[in-house]
Amino acid sequence: MGTWTVIIRVGLPPRRLWFIMPHMIELIEQTRTLVGITLTPQQIALLGEYERELQDWNLRFSLTAIDESAQIRTKHFLDSFSSLLVMKNTPIRRLIDIGTGAGFPGIPLKIILPDTEILLVDSVHKKTDFCQYIIEHLELSGIEVIHDRVERLGRDNRFREKFDWGVARAVAQLSTLAEYLLPFVRIGGKMLAMKGDQGPFEAQKAGRAVGLLGGELEGVKRITLPGVTEDRFLITITKKATTPEKYPRRVGVPGKKPL
Repeated sequence: MGTWTVIIRVGLPPRRLWFIMPHMIELIEQTRTLVGITLTPQQIALLGEYERELQDWNLRFSLTAIDESAQIRTKHFLDSFSSLLVMKNTPIRRLIDIGTGAGFPGIPLKIILPDTEILLVDSVHKKTDFCQYIIEHLELSGIEVIHDRVERLGRDNRFREKFDWGVARAVAQLSTLAEYLLPFVRIGGKMLAMKGDQGPFEAQKAGRAVGLLGGELEGVKRITLPGVTEDRFLITITKKATTPEKYPRRVGVPGKKPL
């Protein structure tokens, strides 16, 4: 076993010291290789505590099917960080993460982008309760969680066309997802759909819907995560025009009747 390095758990309740164990050193190296960012000791401490709390809550509330430590670091943390491959060199002042579940990708992004204002949205109470707990437990600022349906929230002037980036991971087919996300994105901003192996096919089918909603497909980027055989794709859509007021349609319609 490798040497353990002790660091002070900055900003966390002083219950114990946090140790950077060999597997967390591996996360540092993988993050640097994937997105060119070197995680700080404080960021590693926050991610380690996040992992521990996610596993603890998952025993009681079944928040995610991915709850083994190595998979959390790869399929949750690294996967969340991968969004920076298309976000880099763009404004990321305000970001909305819909269908966030247990906080992915929004909370890991907040940890490495502390100056970005982030809104998490989910319609499942136990998931928004967990996200709120983690935000408070890790003492994160500039991040908020809302329990609501995006069809309603997308019509709220506080949020409509107010974000530089709208992001979602494994939420819905792309044509439906575009109706959920693009109303939140400002003109000139971008939408990111984090998809599995059907990503390119969905992108081909969604062209009409994206255009109706004021968007334009920018790119489909294939990514590879360490130890993951499944294909992953980052689909980027640029907001070119205002989304018509009638979108999103009422709750449930976008999923049942995609554009």
